Amino acid sequence: MRLILIVLTALLVLIQYPLWLGKGGWLRVWDLSRQLDTALEKEQELRQRNEKLAGEVQDLKEGTGAVEERARYELGMVKDGEIFVQVLDGGTKSSAPDSARQ
Repeated sequence: MRLILIVLTALLVLIQYPLWLGKGGWLRVWDLSRQLDTALEKEQELRQRNEKLAGEVQDLKEGTGAVEERARYELGMVKDGEIFVQVLDGGTKSSAPDSARQ
């Protein structure tokens, strides 16, 4: 009777091993599930970025407003008749040379 119990326990362990640690076991399934979730999140971020870029491309192709906005902010361009005013931070002080102070 004792021998049968030992044999059945050994068979149970042998059957359980592939379920938990085998090639298609629960641990592998759990790991693949986490990888899938990460990939889906990254895909969603990339889709949002692509939609934003596609909208920007369409604005640049169809309208002059986007081109004008880029020229103003990135290149510092102004229209004829406009005045460009730049406000500097008041917290910065210019350092005069010591000889000029005397």
